[in-house]
Amino acid sequence: MAGVSELEGVYHACYRRLVTQLYAFTTDLTEAQDVVQEAFARAAARTGGFTGIDNPEAWLRTVAVNVVRRRWRRRKLLDLIMLRERAVQRHVEAGPSPERTDLTDALDAIPRTYREVIVLHYYADLSVEEISATLGVPGGTVKSRLSRGRAALAERLPGYAPTEVRHA
Repeated sequence: MAGVSELEGVYHACYRRLVTQLYAFTTDLTEAQDVVQEAFARAAARTGGFTGIDNPEAWLRTVAVNVVRRRWRRRKLLDLIMLRERAVQRHVEAGPSPERTDLTDALDAIPRTYREVIVLHYYADLSVEEISATLGVPGGTVKSRLSRGRAALAERLPGYAPTEVRHA
């Protein structure tokens, strides 16, 4: 089990920042809080705590991102199963609440693979190489998704001009 004081220190230092990053990633605050808590629970369950982990925040972010991606895959499979079982029904969704921003709506509208790299690059301030390691995809793929993601956001955000990728 992770040392309580060590885990508590990392929690106080990183929790809000991780939730903010995962919120931008998922566009769902409750899910963001849940996956960050799941990441901390997994850290607490580790025998050596953060021993051998150079950057606990990066480890927690990777765990949380992987939890989200696993949930998305499961939901997609469940939706497919449910559509086979039932006749398709049309659901009317309420409009966005006032606290949702244009950026959140735009992020929600672009493909998930673009949203992942945009959030990790601009919200988590990760380099292309760090995103590549976090998502397990080549650096060229990250650069391509960043470029396409910025272009997709530009279509949805009036006055937004895409910028080049930082290669830090």
